[in-house]
Parts: sequence; structure tokens; C-alpha cells
Amino acid sequence: MYLKSLHIKQFRNYIDQEVNFTAPKTVIVGNNAQGKSNLLEAVLLLATLRSHRVSKDRDLVLNGEAIGEIAATCQRSHIPESYPVELLMRIRASGKRTLNVNGVNQARSLDFLGNLNAVMFSSLDLDLVRGSPESRRNWLDTVLIQLEPIYINLLQQYNQVLRQRNALLKSIKQGQINYEPQQMALWDAQLVTAGTRLIRRRSRLLERLTPIARAWHQAISGGSEYLEITYVPKFTFAPMDTVEHIHQAFFDAILQKATIEQHQGSSLVGPHRDEVYLTINTTPAREYGSQGQQRTLVLALKLAELELLESVVGEPPLLLLDDVLAELDLQRQDHLLNAIGDRVQTIITTTHLGSFDAQWLNSARIFQVENGKILS
Repeated sequence: MYLKSLHIKQFRNYIDQEVNFTAPKTVIVGNNAQGKSNLLEAVLLLATLRSHRVSKDRDLVLNGEAIGEIAATCQRSHIPESYPVELLMRIRASGKRTLNVNGVNQARSLDFLGNLNAVMFSSLDLDLVRGSPESRRNWLDTVLIQLEPIYINLLQQYNQVLRQRNALLKSIKQGQINYEPQQMALWDAQLVTAGTRLIRRRSRLLERLTPIARAWHQAISGGSEYLEITYVPKFTFAPMDTVEHIHQAFFDAILQKATIEQHQGSSLVGPHRDEVYLTINTTPAREYGSQGQQRTLVLALKLAELELLESVVGEPPLLLLDDVLAELDLQRQDHLLNAIGDRVQTIITTTHLGSFDAQWLNSARIFQVENGKILS
């Protein structure tokens, strides 16, 4: 996977900026709040249709403008003779997007996904261990969207059912309507059906990802620590359980929470509430050791994500490193940079070049960014 060019218009703090990528490694240098992270965010949006920083499209469009654009030219690196692919995303402050591949509008998100794959490692990811369960769920969802583009549709379907079910529960709580068992049973069934699809895919993803992350973690930590990653829904099921068994366990959990849900006016069971447990030597990672050890874990997760995507897609995805090298000590930097080599196209942002080995920079192209303008 090779990103050849990126053109962004009225996106974040960029008015109209084009960047051509001519080296396997690109380093973007600039002070904070100049637009470094915004550039990587644009690339990640093309790969996942999700921002890792905001949930509303109006926050992505340049202040005062109605429409922003992200355009890119990319090419499969393992097929040199393949034709470049032209991608275009129009983002509207009103919330409606337009997706285009090679000049053709794509009505379905899954027809756009898969043309560009990327793994983002930012300073925000360092909260994967200590942060909220939502951050870990979002991480799983972002990986799954690239592994199985249909997942974005399943996620949208679930969120729509969840919003409507929550609206019903809120109306019951506020006394606007009476509780009707038959009506609630219909929404329960839709929530269980849509939610089970997400739960099974998330659980299967961790079964594939955990051995890879464990191997990276042991390599970085010197083999003295044992990593375990577990998907923990709000009810118990075994990985080999049938869909029917999972449905029944899901239903039972909803019934147990029915009275509390009506009192609180929200859905308390489902993948929107599930957790991912990270343990090291059987101790919860957020309670384990130093900040450096927690960063080792996050680095292992990201390298595992990169390796798994490569094995499924058949070539390395882009690696986007947003100001993280300064957060890692020299040993962890070496593991990361050695894993990259020149095999993986990498775009790195930094406030200074002091963290980089001079020899490593020889094969890199360096840009400066200042107030939404990029200079070579």
C-alpha cells in the first residue's frame, strides 16, 4: 500500500494543501497546533471513515466553511503495474458525506473502504491502557472496519437500533408513554440481533490479535511479561457458542436489567457497554508497573494491528505515527523503527528531529508545517 499524494481543502486548519510522498518515510516537523495531526487524521479518514479525535463532521471542516475535501492517490505496492486509485471524500458541516473512487460516487461506505489501509499510533493511544472502555471499543471497531468493511454497516445498524431503543426508554422514564412489554420485546430482539454480530466479530478479532500482540510484547519487554487480552461483554458466553446460545444469554441479561433500564432511561446491555481487559502476568495493565511498561503494551498492540492487517490485506498498511517517538524511550523507539524499516510506508509527525537516528533519516523526506501550510 503506497500513498502517492494527498490533497486537502478546507479541512481543519488547511485551506488548500497538496503533499506528494516520494520516500518510504515522511517526517513532518512543526510546533504544536500547526496542523501536523490534522494531516494524519485526513489519511486515517480515507482508510477508516472515522476520526480518532472527534465524532462530528462539522469539527473537521475549516471554520466558517460548509464543505471540506480530502483527496488522495494511492497504489498497491505489491503490484507495481497496477493503476493508481483516486479517492475523494467530501465532508459537510451539515453531516452528509460524499465518497468517490476513480471519479465514481460510492453510495455504500463498504465500497470505498479497502482502497487504503492505515494504522495510526498517536499520543491519544497511550490512553488505551488507562483510558475508558470506550477508547478500547473504538480501537477494536477501527481495526475491524479495515479487516471487514461490512463491519461499518453492522456498526451503523446497531447504533441506529440503540438510539431508537434509548429514545423509547427515555420516554418511558419521563412518563410520556406507558411501558408496553410487546413493544419493548421488538426492540430487544433488534438490539440482540444487531449486537450479537458486533460481539462475535470483536471476540474473534481478539482471538487473532492476542497471540501476535503477546509475541511483540515479550520481545519488547525481554520475555519477562505475559500479556492477555480478553473481550468481556455484559453477559457470559464461550467463543464456541452458537449464535442461538449468545442470543439467549443476551436476552437474559436484558431481562435482568429491564427495571433499571426503565429507571435510568438508557440501554445497559450490549456492545456499547462491553470492555476489553488487558492483563500482564494476571494483573490489570492499568495497575501494573510503570508508565513505560504501559507504553510497551500499547506499542505491542499497534505492531500487532499492523502485522494482522498486513497478513489479511496481503501488503503492509500505511503507518501513521503522530508525535509518539518522544513518548518512547530509546529501546522502544528501536523496536518500533526496526519493525518499520523501509518495508512500511510511514508518515511521522514530530516537534523536533532529535529523536531520530541520523542514518534512519537518510531515507526520509522531511517537511515543515506552519499554520496549515506545508513546506518542503
